[in-house]
Amino acid sequence: MRPLAADIRIESDRLVLKPFSAADADEAYACITPTLTRYMTWDPPASRAEYDSVWRDTWGPALAAGTDVIFVVRRREDGEFQGVVGIQHITDGSAEIGIWMREDRHGQGTGRAAAHLAAQWANSDLGITHFTYPVAEQNTASRRIAESLGGVVAEQRNTPKYAGVVYHIAMPATLR
Repeated sequence: MRPLAADIRIESDRLVLKPFSAADADEAYACITPTLTRYMTWDPPASRAEYDSVWRDTWGPALAAGTDVIFVVRRREDGEFQGVVGIQHITDGSAEIGIWMREDRHGQGTGRAAAHLAAQWANSDLGITHFTYPVAEQNTASRRIAESLGGVVAEQRNTPKYAGVVYHIAMPATLR
Protein backbone atom coordinates (compact mmCIF):
# COMPACT_ATOMS: atom_id res chain seq x y z
CA MET A 1 0.00 0.00 0.00
CA ARG A 2 1.12 3.51 -0.68
CA PRO A 3 0.81 6.14 2.05
CA LEU A 4 -2.22 8.37 1.78
CA ALA A 5 -1.72 12.12 1.99
CA ALA A 6 -2.96 13.97 5.05
CA ASP A 7 -3.93 16.90 2.80
CA ILE A 8 -6.61 15.06 0.79
CA ARG A 9 -9.61 17.32 0.25
CA ILE A 10 -12.81 16.08 -1.35
CA GLU A 11 -15.60 18.56 -2.06
CA SER A 12 -19.16 18.55 -3.28
CA ASP A 13 -21.63 21.39 -3.47
CA ARG A 14 -22.57 20.80 0.18
CA LEU A 15 -19.77 18.83 1.89
CA VAL A 16 -16.02 18.79 2.43
CA LEU A 17 -14.17 15.62 3.47
CA LYS A 18 -10.64 15.78 4.86
CA PRO A 19 -8.59 13.22 6.79
CA PHE A 20 -9.20 13.40 10.54
CA SER A 21 -6.66 15.55 12.40
CA ALA A 22 -6.06 16.71 15.96
CA ALA A 23 -8.03 19.88 15.14
CA ASP A 24 -11.17 17.75 14.67
CA ALA A 25 -10.97 15.81 17.93
CA ASP A 26 -12.96 18.17 20.19
CA GLU A 27 -15.96 18.36 17.86
CA ALA A 28 -15.99 14.65 17.05
CA TYR A 29 -15.61 13.55 20.67
CA ALA A 30 -18.49 15.81 21.76
CA CYS A 31 -20.83 14.01 19.33
CA ILE A 32 -20.08 10.43 20.43
CA THR A 33 -22.96 9.25 22.61
CA PRO A 34 -24.35 5.89 23.73
CA THR A 35 -27.35 6.32 21.42
CA LEU A 36 -25.08 7.16 18.47
CA THR A 37 -22.97 4.05 19.04
CA ARG A 38 -25.80 1.60 19.72
CA TYR A 39 -25.36 0.20 16.20
CA MET A 40 -21.57 0.41 16.19
CA THR A 41 -19.17 -2.35 17.17
CA TRP A 42 -17.54 0.07 19.60
CA ASP A 43 -18.84 1.98 22.62
CA PRO A 44 -18.23 5.63 23.43
CA PRO A 45 -14.71 6.14 24.74
CA ALA A 46 -14.57 6.31 28.53
CA SER A 47 -12.50 9.51 28.39
CA ARG A 48 -11.06 12.06 26.04
CA ALA A 49 -7.64 10.48 26.58
CA GLU A 50 -9.01 7.13 25.38
CA TYR A 51 -10.50 8.79 22.30
CA ASP A 52 -7.24 10.61 21.59
CA SER A 53 -5.36 7.30 21.63
CA VAL A 54 -7.75 5.91 18.99
CA TRP A 55 -7.27 8.67 16.45
CA ARG A 56 -3.62 9.34 17.23
CA ASP A 57 -2.40 5.74 17.58
CA THR A 58 -4.67 4.04 15.03
CA TRP A 59 -6.03 6.41 12.40
CA GLY A 60 -2.83 8.39 11.80
CA PRO A 61 -0.56 5.36 11.34
CA ALA A 62 -3.17 3.63 9.13
CA LEU A 63 -3.31 6.73 6.89
CA ALA A 64 0.49 6.75 6.67
CA ALA A 65 0.48 3.01 5.86
CA GLY A 66 -2.20 3.48 3.19
CA THR A 67 -4.62 0.98 4.73
CA ASP A 68 -7.31 3.33 6.07
CA VAL A 69 -8.45 6.90 5.78
CA ILE A 70 -10.91 8.36 8.27
CA PHE A 71 -12.50 11.48 6.86
CA VAL A 72 -14.13 14.25 8.84
CA VAL A 73 -17.32 15.39 7.14
CA ARG A 74 -17.98 19.12 7.29
CA ARG A 75 -20.68 21.30 5.82
CA ARG A 76 -19.12 23.29 3.00
CA GLU A 77 -20.95 26.55 3.67
CA ASP A 78 -19.68 27.04 7.22
CA GLY A 79 -17.33 24.16 8.11
CA GLU A 80 -19.67 22.72 10.72
CA PHE A 81 -18.72 19.19 11.82
CA GLN A 82 -21.24 16.63 10.52
CA GLY A 83 -19.62 13.28 11.22
CA VAL A 84 -17.05 10.77 10.04
CA VAL A 85 -16.77 8.43 7.05
CA GLY A 86 -14.03 5.82 6.77
CA ILE A 87 -12.50 3.91 3.92
CA GLN A 88 -10.74 1.08 5.74
CA HIS A 89 -8.94 -2.22 5.16
CA ILE A 90 -7.82 -0.97 1.75
CA THR A 91 -6.39 -3.69 -0.46
CA ASP A 92 -6.00 -3.99 -4.21
CA GLY A 93 -9.41 -3.05 -5.52
CA SER A 94 -11.44 -3.39 -2.32
CA ALA A 95 -12.10 -1.66 0.98
CA GLU A 96 -14.65 -1.38 3.77
CA ILE A 97 -16.76 1.74 4.10
CA GLY A 98 -18.34 2.94 7.33
CA ILE A 99 -19.98 6.10 8.53
CA TRP A 100 -21.45 7.93 11.49
CA MET A 101 -23.14 11.31 11.55
CA ARG A 102 -23.84 13.45 14.59
CA GLU A 103 -27.32 12.68 15.88
CA ASP A 104 -28.79 16.13 15.30
CA ARG A 105 -27.99 15.74 11.60
CA HIS A 106 -29.66 12.36 11.11
CA GLY A 107 -32.33 12.22 8.42
CA GLN A 108 -30.89 15.08 6.34
CA GLY A 109 -29.15 12.97 3.68
CA THR A 110 -25.70 13.99 4.87
CA GLY A 111 -24.57 10.43 5.58
CA ARG A 112 -25.63 9.25 2.14
CA ALA A 113 -23.93 12.21 0.45
CA ALA A 114 -20.72 11.67 2.45
CA ALA A 115 -20.63 7.93 1.73
CA HIS A 116 -21.14 8.54 -1.99
CA LEU A 117 -18.42 11.22 -2.04
CA ALA A 118 -15.93 8.97 -0.21
CA ALA A 119 -16.74 5.99 -2.46
CA GLN A 120 -16.29 8.09 -5.60
CA TRP A 121 -12.91 9.29 -4.34
CA ALA A 122 -11.79 5.76 -3.40
CA ASN A 123 -12.79 4.53 -6.85
CA SER A 124 -11.11 7.31 -8.81
CA ASP A 125 -7.99 7.82 -6.66
CA LEU A 126 -7.38 4.33 -5.25
CA GLY A 127 -8.99 2.12 -7.87
CA ILE A 128 -11.44 0.60 -5.39
CA THR A 129 -14.14 -1.27 -7.30
CA HIS A 130 -15.63 -3.30 -4.45
CA PHE A 131 -16.65 -2.28 -0.94
CA THR A 132 -17.98 -4.10 2.06
CA TYR A 133 -20.36 -2.22 4.35
CA PRO A 134 -21.06 -3.94 7.69
CA VAL A 135 -24.16 -2.72 9.49
CA ALA A 136 -26.59 -3.68 12.25
CA GLU A 137 -29.72 -5.34 10.87
CA GLN A 138 -31.89 -2.84 12.76
CA ASN A 139 -30.02 0.23 11.51
CA THR A 140 -32.38 0.94 8.64
CA ALA A 141 -30.97 4.39 7.90
CA SER A 142 -27.45 3.04 7.41
CA ARG A 143 -28.78 0.09 5.43
CA ARG A 144 -30.45 2.56 3.05
CA ILE A 145 -27.06 4.23 2.55
CA ALA A 146 -25.49 0.89 1.58
CA GLU A 147 -28.40 0.15 -0.75
CA SER A 148 -28.14 3.61 -2.35
CA LEU A 149 -24.58 2.63 -3.31
CA GLY A 150 -25.93 -0.51 -4.97
CA GLY A 151 -25.13 -2.77 -2.02
CA VAL A 152 -26.64 -6.21 -1.61
CA VAL A 153 -26.61 -8.28 1.58
CA ALA A 154 -23.93 -10.94 1.17
CA GLU A 155 -23.50 -12.33 4.67
CA GLN A 156 -24.64 -12.28 8.28
CA ARG A 157 -22.13 -11.04 10.84
CA ASN A 158 -23.14 -10.86 14.48
CA THR A 159 -21.26 -8.79 17.02
CA PRO A 160 -21.52 -8.84 20.81
CA LYS A 161 -23.83 -5.80 20.52
CA TYR A 162 -26.14 -6.66 17.62
CA ALA A 163 -27.09 -8.94 14.76
CA GLY A 164 -25.54 -7.59 11.61
CA VAL A 165 -25.30 -7.97 7.88
CA VAL A 166 -22.53 -7.17 5.44
CA TYR A 167 -23.37 -5.50 2.17
CA HIS A 168 -21.19 -6.03 -0.87
CA ILE A 169 -21.04 -3.01 -3.12
CA ALA A 170 -19.68 -3.18 -6.65
CA MET A 171 -18.86 0.38 -7.60
CA PRO A 172 -21.86 1.46 -9.69
CA ALA A 173 -21.07 2.98 -13.06
CA THR A 174 -23.06 6.07 -12.06
CA LEU A 175 -20.50 6.82 -9.32
CA ARG A 176 -17.35 6.21 -11.39
